[in-house]
Amino acid sequence: MEPILACLPRNIQEPIMRISKSVLEEMEEIRIRVGRPIEISVQGKASFLPYQTTMEDALHFLDKLSHFSMYTLEEELKRGYITIEGGHRVGLAGKVILENGQVKAIRDVASFNIRIAKENIGIADRWVPYLYKRGKWLHTMIIGAPQSGKTTLLRDLARFISSGSSDGLIEAAKVGIVDERSEIAGCMNGIPQLQFGPRIDVLDACPKAEGMMMMIRSMSPQVLIVDEIGRTEDTIAILEAVNAGIQLIMTTHGSSYEEVLNRPALAPIMKQKMIQRFLVLSHTKKSRSLIVLDENGRQVSEKVSVT
Repeated sequence: MEPILACLPRNIQEPIMRISKSVLEEMEEIRIRVGRPIEISVQGKASFLPYQTTMEDALHFLDKLSHFSMYTLEEELKRGYITIEGGHRVGLAGKVILENGQVKAIRDVASFNIRIAKENIGIADRWVPYLYKRGKWLHTMIIGAPQSGKTTLLRDLARFISSGSSDGLIEAAKVGIVDERSEIAGCMNGIPQLQFGPRIDVLDACPKAEGMMMMIRSMSPQVLIVDEIGRTEDTIAILEAVNAGIQLIMTTHGSSYEEVLNRPALAPIMKQKMIQRFLVLSHTKKSRSLIVLDENGRQVSEKVSVT
């Protein structure tokens, strides 16, 4: 939490620092809204702290995020989020400024959403036997609702693949991450802030479809990692990557395999049955669970509770 607390105005720091250590460790989001109480999210459940954010707090927060030089945040304000040390992401909402029909910036920022980057080292290990066959990683899609743990699992898979197994039976592979929203690797100045193996390359803040082709041309990855696919251009790039002999591991929003199967933009991928494994995450307020399906949607693992 240190990088987050360092960015916050004192008025917001103080009520957060009074939260118990056990709650801080489980916290997923901090939402700061001008004129409203601070909201925290723990395991998907919202609660509020007894302090209402002022506009002065919001301006001070922006100053600290920009190191008192707002022009340095021009690109971030266009994207609507800022990545800070530790890979944490601060989403922004306020008045949108348009130029030629395109978003130029966000001004009068009145809402902030701090998404706390989580590393859960080793959570991918138990699923490796389902995803690695005959010396090759299988094309894999992780399906889950928002905050179900998709990105955390994807991140740990990238760590495992780029490190190899400790017993040497699985060699480290070259991994390319196309991190459109700076969420997987949490880069600052192009350098990942989270833990990965030695064979990792990241294209940060790059659109997925274009980034996949750039990564293949420039870095020759063996495994390509992308988050939140769902647009037609993503599907085209994925098909190109598969035809280039690249193994893909990706996430997408969805509550079930059937829901993803019926998404028009993903139809070319699903109809070809090119995805060999689906990891389906279920998320309730009380628990998370995961099952593995094959290319035909048949269950190949027992349903397992995950943290």
